[in-house]
Amino acid sequence: MMLRPIAYILSTTALLASAAPAGAQTGADADAAAVAQRLLDTLRETNGVPGMAAAVWQDGRIIWDGTSGQRDRASGAPVTRDTLFRLASVSKVFTVAAVMQLAEQRKIDPDAPVQDQLPWLGARWPAITPRQLAAHVSGLPHYQAVDADRGSRHYATGRDAVAIFAGRDLLSPPGTAYSYSSWGYSLLGALVEEKAGRPFTDYVRTEVAPGLAIRADATDSGDPDASRAYGFDQRRVVDLPRHDFSYTWGGGGLSGTASAVASFGGRMIDGRVVRPETFDAMLVPVKLADGKAAAAEDYEVGFGWRLGNDADGAPIVHHNGVALGARSTLGLWRSERTAVSLLSNASWVSRMEPTAQMIAAPFRAAPAGLVAAQCPLAAQRYRGTFGDVAVEGTVRFRIEAGLCVGTADQHPAMLAYFGTAMQRSDAPLTIVGLDPKGGLSRAGIVNPFGIADLRAQGDGSFTAPITTTRRLVLRFDQPGR
Repeated sequence: MMLRPIAYILSTTALLASAAPAGAQTGADADAAAVAQRLLDTLRETNGVPGMAAAVWQDGRIIWDGTSGQRDRASGAPVTRDTLFRLASVSKVFTVAAVMQLAEQRKIDPDAPVQDQLPWLGARWPAITPRQLAAHVSGLPHYQAVDADRGSRHYATGRDAVAIFAGRDLLSPPGTAYSYSSWGYSLLGALVEEKAGRPFTDYVRTEVAPGLAIRADATDSGDPDASRAYGFDQRRVVDLPRHDFSYTWGGGGLSGTASAVASFGGRMIDGRVVRPETFDAMLVPVKLADGKAAAAEDYEVGFGWRLGNDADGAPIVHHNGVALGARSTLGLWRSERTAVSLLSNASWVSRMEPTAQMIAAPFRAAPAGLVAAQCPLAAQRYRGTFGDVAVEGTVRFRIEAGLCVGTADQHPAMLAYFGTAMQRSDAPLTIVGLDPKGGLSRAGIVNPFGIADLRAQGDGSFTAPITTTRRLVLRFDQPGR
C-alpha cells in the first residue's frame, strides 16, 4: 500500500470537506440545519403555500439548502435544490449589480442623466439619473390601472418595454420623494442592454451571476426544473395563467434557485460581482433634495439595496419581492459574511424579511442577553396579549428530535387578524425552539404571516413581534408551578 504524506492527507480532507453537499453537515451545522428545515416545513404547512425553498451562504459556501413541498401540484413533483422560482423584485438587486459593473467599466455613469445615456429616450421628463431610478426617487410611477394586462405580450427589447410608460407623467420631480417604481427598473434594464450590447437577461446570466442558476423567468417555459406559479382564491390554491415578464426583466422578471440567490449574495459580500468599494458606495443611503434619506417602512434605500438592522441591531441589507406566483427575499449580514434566501411559488401575505432572518438564526451566533428557559412540557394553556387584546388558549409542548416544539390554538383575535390574508390562516401557531438541547430561550413562532422571533423574558413570559406594530406576549400555565 502506498503511503501518502501527511500534508497530502490534510489537504485532500480539506478539499473533500469544502466540496461536501449542504446536506452532509455534522455537529453544530447538522443541528442548525435540522432546526432550519423544521422551521421551513412548518412555515409551508402553516401558510398553505405549495412549495418553498431557502438557503444560507456563509464564509464562502452554501452551508444549508432546504426545500419543502411541491413545485407542481398536478404531477406531485417536489421542490428540489434545482427548482427555479420566480424572484419577483429580488431581481432588482441583480439589475443594480449589472449597472454598477458597467459603471466600473465606464460604460454607465450612475449620476449622469439617463436621457444623455439613452438618446432615444427623449427629453419629455426632467433629467433622471440611474441612481435616482435605483433608489425609487425618480418620480416614475409604479404599475397603474392601465397596466392591468401587462404580461400578455412579449417585448423583444428593453427599449420596446420602456415605450409602455415613456409618455406618462412623473409623480414628483426627480430626487424629491421616494415612490416605489418597477418601471424605473425596466428603464435601468434597458440601459444595461444598450451599454452591454446584448439582451439584459443574457448579460445577467453570464456576467452578473455566471455559473449560478439565475436566468429569465422559466415558469411555463418547459424547463423541468421550473416551479409552477400559484395563487390563492378564498384560501384555495389555484394555478395562475401564463405571464410574460419581458416588460420588466430588470424589475421582477428573473428566476433562480434558493442556493443561487444566496450564493449571489455571498459573491456580493466577497467582492466577486462588483468591487468591495463599489458595493460600499451602493450601500450609502440616497439623499432627497431636502437632505433626508430615501426611506420606506423601517429601512433606508441605497443603490437598489434596502438598508436596515435586524432585531439585535446588526446591520443587514436586503430586498423582498412579490409577484404573480412568487414571494421572495434575500438578506445579507455583510460583516458576518452570511446571506440567506427564501423563495416560494405563490404570492401570500407575509413578513419575508424577518422570516428569512429566523431561518438563518440557527447558523448565526446567539444574541447576547438570552434568558434561560426550559421547555414547558407540563403546560396546557397559554395567556397573554396579542397587540392590545387579551388572549388565551390551549397549548401542548413536546420534545421532537431534541427540539422543544409547542402547538397553540389561535385565539379568535388572532384568527380575525390573520384572516385578512388570502392564504390559509387558521392553522395553529407552532413554536420551534432553536436550542438543539431542548431549551426554550429562543424560538421561531410560526404563524400565517411568517416566522416571528419568540424570546424568553426575565419575568417568565415570552414575547415576539408578529408585525412592526403588533407584539405577542405569552405565559404558559403549568400545573403545580
